[in-house]
Amino acid sequence: MTGEPRTAHGATGPSALRTQGEIDEQTTLGAAYVRSLMRGQLRTGTVAFAALAVPVAVLPLFFGALGDPAVEWLVLGAGCYPFLVLVAWWYVRRAERNERDFADLVRGRDTGAP
Repeated sequence: MTGEPRTAHGATGPSALRTQGEIDEQTTLGAAYVRSLMRGQLRTGTVAFAALAVPVAVLPLFFGALGDPAVEWLVLGAGCYPFLVLVAWWYVRRAERNERDFADLVRGRDTGAP
């Protein structure tokens, strides 16, 4: 979590306080909660990195087979940016969802995940 919750409602119930205390006191259970958040964020970052690395690795092969410099410049100058924006948009939404699910877990709310 990178900041304070934006909503006015706080933690409710003793289980939420107990979970928050576990994290604050850095107990084994609290460390497991934090590790789960970090694992989710690492997974999200790895998927985003792979989504960017694979096209970068394949692009020279595509350009070599194409052989047309005008199309190469068109792809590099205009075709890459929508893809980069799409990956960045997905990454931010997924990372925020991971943090929101973690905050709900700490507060004792059901995240709806199976």
